[in-house]
Amino acid sequence: MNEKEQRVLELLRQNPFLSQQEMAQQLNMSRPAVANILSACMKDGKLLGRAYVFPEAKHIVCIGGANVDRKIHIRGALHMATSNPATSEETVGGVARNIAENLGRLGESVRLITVAGDDAAWAMIEEQSKPYMNVAAVEKLSTHQTGTYTAVLNEAGDLVLAAADMDIYDMLTEALVQKHEQLFIHAKYIVADLNCPKETIAYLQQVATVHRIPLIAVPVSSPKMANLPDDFTGITWLMCNRDEAESLVGYSLYEDAQFEQALQHIQQRGVENVVITNGSEKVWLRAASGDVLTKDIEAVEQVVDVTGAGDAFVAAFIYGILAEQTLDETLQLAMTNARETIQSTHTVRKNITKNQLHTEAN
Repeated sequence: MNEKEQRVLELLRQNPFLSQQEMAQQLNMSRPAVANILSACMKDGKLLGRAYVFPEAKHIVCIGGANVDRKIHIRGALHMATSNPATSEETVGGVARNIAENLGRLGESVRLITVAGDDAAWAMIEEQSKPYMNVAAVEKLSTHQTGTYTAVLNEAGDLVLAAADMDIYDMLTEALVQKHEQLFIHAKYIVADLNCPKETIAYLQQVATVHRIPLIAVPVSSPKMANLPDDFTGITWLMCNRDEAESLVGYSLYEDAQFEQALQHIQQRGVENVVITNGSEKVWLRAASGDVLTKDIEAVEQVVDVTGAGDAFVAAFIYGILAEQTLDETLQLAMTNARETIQSTHTVRKNITKNQLHTEAN
């Protein structure tokens, strides 16, 4: 490999979506010279095509929300329609981003696709996210502000009220996402949260089906369940909580038989595997084989903050699947990560590693 090839490839490792003209300007070369180098690299198998994807270890693509989380902790009893004493903090969040950070801390190679404002909020998110994921595919929009999520928590750490300014994710359109199709095609797993519009989820289902890539759909809230297409074919795993499952099936879930019925009802819409979490009580899983697995959730002495627990569950579940754990072992890893997260002050706990997670799960 000559020096010019090395310079071009290094630049693309930093940003695979540069145009030939942009590369030429940064390298002080002519555009035809850059085009010739790229053609030679693709012919030699050093690149896989546009966007110039390297033939390296496959990655996990997380697509969806990346926003600023504002947490307000009420001191004492909550009184509605009046001012309450409280403390507040601002952190980075977003379902897809949180899952990506968890996976990055567990040693997985992760790429994040989202839309963000060209503002200070995104600068903060980017700075704190880059050590754990590749953010080169994030689209910055000067016409919109980065998404925000504000959570009001009571003294016990339970969520009382949440408000989400997420209009920017309407811009995560099929046309925008198609620009990154090569990332999806060469992924080992696609994780999509339902901040993505319905048309985008449908597109990801098609890509996953055609290229046989596992796709996991992660709800964000009950209202966001409307972003699921009617046909779930192409979704490998759908992971939802009780409220989200109830919005899908149209009836309340209380008894074991109702949960089992809901799992079957959802699976009949085309998804291969379904997981329903029921708060602090139990987790239900129905596999593609039709087998049902349930596990009781271990009680904790003190809940510090429930924010991020669901994201921690999903990330550890994916890690367990990729590590070829049994479904029982995978559920245990997922429940453990969620349990440890709600006892942490951080949305993504800072002490998570592969070894730490396995130690905590045993």
